[in-house]
Amino acid sequence: MNRLIFLSARTLGFVLIVVPLLLYGLYLGLVARDRFVSESVVSVRAAGSDGGAIPGAAMLLAGINPPSHADTLLLKDFVHSQALLLQLQTQLDLRQHFADVGLDWPFRLAADATREDYVRFMRNRVEVSFDDRSSLLKVRAQGLDSGFAQRLNQAILEASELFVNETSHRIARERLAFAEGELERAGKRLQQAATEVLAFQGKHQLLDPTFQAQASGNLTAQLEASRSKLEAELGGLRGFLNDEAYQIVALKSQISALTRQIDSERRRATGSGANDSRLNKLALEFQGLQLQAEFARDAYKIALGAVENARIDATRKIKSLVILEPPSLPETAEYPLVAYNLGTLLAICVLLYAIVRLVLATVREHQD
Repeated sequence: MNRLIFLSARTLGFVLIVVPLLLYGLYLGLVARDRFVSESVVSVRAAGSDGGAIPGAAMLLAGINPPSHADTLLLKDFVHSQALLLQLQTQLDLRQHFADVGLDWPFRLAADATREDYVRFMRNRVEVSFDDRSSLLKVRAQGLDSGFAQRLNQAILEASELFVNETSHRIARERLAFAEGELERAGKRLQQAATEVLAFQGKHQLLDPTFQAQASGNLTAQLEASRSKLEAELGGLRGFLNDEAYQIVALKSQISALTRQIDSERRRATGSGANDSRLNKLALEFQGLQLQAEFARDAYKIALGAVENARIDATRKIKSLVILEPPSLPETAEYPLVAYNLGTLLAICVLLYAIVRLVLATVREHQD
């Protein structure tokens, strides 16, 4: 312990700074495996979208659909999903690739690693970053050689495109099924409304009670006009003829007949018969049935248009994966970060050296 307290600054620096840096440098130079990174930039764009993050005006002028923010975030979660990583294992045998690292044990995937360990390991080898402003997704896939890193990134993009297409088409198919169900219900309502109109017309032997009521009103007005004309003529004849005169009797008879006809038309239009067949009531009922039929017809037209739109959406590409930057083929290894790691280790060693010297100095002062 006394020897440790009275170590010289040079010896202490050699032990705490030089030795760790030397050992880590030997690890980086002789043991650590190079890891290459293939980058790609993608985004999910929805057909017919109203607007995007940036640059909206430029994209509209260029005829490009703006990105879908929520769909791109969903794609980010999919890239790190267990289902995709297991699919990539089947496709590229990632376990074998990342197990062949020689003596570089810290970055080796054990052959007997569990599924959870494999997923955690691959999530560290596949980096996904999302830009909130531009709604762009950057995918960085690592590999022990540049070709494998590019193939891994390309496989991720292919699976992502299938995911985006299938998701959008599944939603479109659900909308189509819902629209077809609404069309079927609208068709039944329209058929029922038409049947009710036909039953009403057959029951009352009237094609259109509204028209019949109008015709009855016009006839009543004509009869009243004729009666007024005859009454005026009767008043003129009474000035020089007595009531037993043939002309006076004939006019009275015509006026009585017109009065009976007018009363009959009025009773038909507004009276209350035994079978409740008043034209005004029948006209109101018929108008209600017509309104229901027109509403059912309009609803059927809307449902038919919705089905056609849903069918078009189900057959076209609603959302698509836009690859702004395809998977790159790296020429130099990005990992391990030699300069960064050595600089970080140097800072830690210097800090540890300073702390140890301070502690030893304090101990020596107390001993003195």
